[in-house]
Amino acid sequence: MVIECIPDYKQAEKWAAIAQEYGLGYEYNDFFNPTVLDNNNQLNEIIRSYEKIGRDTGNDTMHGAFYDINVVSIDPMIRAASDKRVRQCMDIAERLKVKGVVFHTNYLTDFKSIPYRDGWVAGNTEYWEKICSEYKDTEVYLENMFDDTPELLRRVAENLKDVKNFGVCLDLAHAFLSKVDLTEWIDELSPYIKHIHINDNDKQQDLHLPVGAGKMDWEILKSEKLFAASPSVLIEVTGKEKLLKSIEYLKSINFLD
Repeated sequence: MVIECIPDYKQAEKWAAIAQEYGLGYEYNDFFNPTVLDNNNQLNEIIRSYEKIGRDTGNDTMHGAFYDINVVSIDPMIRAASDKRVRQCMDIAERLKVKGVVFHTNYLTDFKSIPYRDGWVAGNTEYWEKICSEYKDTEVYLENMFDDTPELLRRVAENLKDVKNFGVCLDLAHAFLSKVDLTEWIDELSPYIKHIHINDNDKQQDLHLPVGAGKMDWEILKSEKLFAASPSVLIEVTGKEKLLKSIEYLKSINFLD
């Protein structure tokens, strides 16, 4: 199983040493920021910082743009801007030669309309199928954000089940904030889960606490269904201290050796 951390390009050598010591992969979190995406000098500086390390990035992932992204907006200007950001991220992923890129569902959870929800599923199915066909060597993982249930993400994943480079990123902390039990999220999404995000919270806010420092019951990591598709796992916390606290806890529950 590939376990990942979030590196800091400003301390690239330090994080390379941490990753080597604990046997971790990377999920790059530098490229969802629109300021970075629109500043070629900074963008190239970040990429060069990672390239200098010379690590094998073949099992790494990166987080794609998510701020205000809506690839199926009825507003063509918003849709075009969202598509531009997605493609920028996919192009960066190709430069870094990472395995896959994470994008958020970003649907309007307060919009209780069957036509909207059905249209969202149809539009996302069409859009991500196109992206996957154009970037055949890079996987795309669609992540639950603050989705109220797993239904819509499951429907998109079912529609794209034959697209080899598409899968679900199940963020357990986001799912924990919903009103649906984590076991239901796993039951519905199990065949499609190719990537997992783990961190902790108080079931009120998305706090990104170290694993074991919040209210989540981490016995959920013993679920065979959660790992049915052999997903990679990101310990989604920032900084060495939070990472090591998470690793220590995960070892204490025998999830990590």
